[in-house]
Amino acid sequence: MPKPKKRGSNHQRGAGGQPRNVQPFSDEDASIETMSHCSGFSDPASFTEDGPEVDEEATQEDLEYKLKGFIDLTLDKSAKTRQAALESLKSAFSSKILYEFIMERRMTLTDSIERCIKKGKSEEQCAAAGLACLLCVQMGSGIESEEIFKTLGPVLKKIVCDGTASVQARQACATCLGICCFIVIDDIMELYSTMECLENIFTKAYQRDRDTNGVSSTHNTVLHISALLAWTLLLTICPMNEVKKKIEMHLHKLPSLLSCDDLNMRIAAGETLALLFELARETDADFFYEDMDLLTEKLRALATDGNKHRAKADKRKQRSVFRDVLRAVEERDFPTEMVKFGPERMYIDCWVKKQTYETFKEILGSGMQYHLQSNDFLRNVFELGPPVMLDAATLKTMKISRFERHLYNSAAFKARTKARSKCRDKRADVGEFF
Repeated sequence: MPKPKKRGSNHQRGAGGQPRNVQPFSDEDASIETMSHCSGFSDPASFTEDGPEVDEEATQEDLEYKLKGFIDLTLDKSAKTRQAALESLKSAFSSKILYEFIMERRMTLTDSIERCIKKGKSEEQCAAAGLACLLCVQMGSGIESEEIFKTLGPVLKKIVCDGTASVQARQACATCLGICCFIVIDDIMELYSTMECLENIFTKAYQRDRDTNGVSSTHNTVLHISALLAWTLLLTICPMNEVKKKIEMHLHKLPSLLSCDDLNMRIAAGETLALLFELARETDADFFYEDMDLLTEKLRALATDGNKHRAKADKRKQRSVFRDVLRAVEERDFPTEMVKFGPERMYIDCWVKKQTYETFKEILGSGMQYHLQSNDFLRNVFELGPPVMLDAATLKTMKISRFERHLYNSAAFKARTKARSKCRDKRADVGEFF
């Protein structure tokens, strides 16, 4: 008979120095407090029928105890343990508002992030940079966030400009640099310095992906994309005189990126062009672009691209994006989008707002709706006003029964199946070749 396993034999570091197994922050850890902040209104499946009451204070204490453990583990000797702790903290920061908890430990967190970025390898550096973004999102714009950026800013710039660092780490640090600067910056000269750092990266893509030796350097494309998008985000908060300078400097060069082999680079360049035209027309209603005919011809070709060597999914995505970009450049039009979060609605009606929303959605993931409801900084960025507070009676009226939830899920499943069947039908793809 096999011997029974010893309990707890693999859960702690033993005499042999084996790394600990870090139990990650899970959705269950966030569910109770998330419900108390009304983040699940848009998802009927998030409600349950009347159940036992939960002691929220005890749950919060348990959560903070876990988070303190994760913070301690960011100093562990094992790189895997440090990375797992960073990822768990990221999950917690993206799904909950933890301002008071973080305020008390912001210097400890900042020191841990700095150490992981400086001494860690690629994956650990990426996790640390992502946590730095979320740390600033949690803290918002204030003196405390400025202190965090003063510590981490130089470290992030050093990694971004370090050709020996991994492309993934440089990409994550470029994104982090742009977002943190957007949130906390109050010094205009620091803003310009950060933008110049990012410009030095993405302008290398203007050289048609060739280095001095003529060797293909397309593996740096992801870095160029991140630097371009971070730079574009910062451009949206620049003074108008600086915006004019940047438009004059880049508007004639960016169209060259529309011929890049990488789909994401073409899309990033197209959306940046649309945003530049929007800003240019805000500063000058009679703005005139000399090469408009050539540019619209390129955009129209991308909006109707039917090349057989490209994947159908890529072609659909490209055509969808560039139809909007072409409308923005030619007709000054923007297709308004509506974002639902809880009982509220937000309309994205310009490229500047779209760029900002997409940037924060990328780092917050599924926690974006919750932060739009509860995060004062994000609500201020999107001009949503103070958070909407709902009492217990209103919350109760918004609950649905188990039977109603079953009907909702069944209808959604049928609609999704029907939509997918149409996409799989070969007859739906007849137009791909024209």
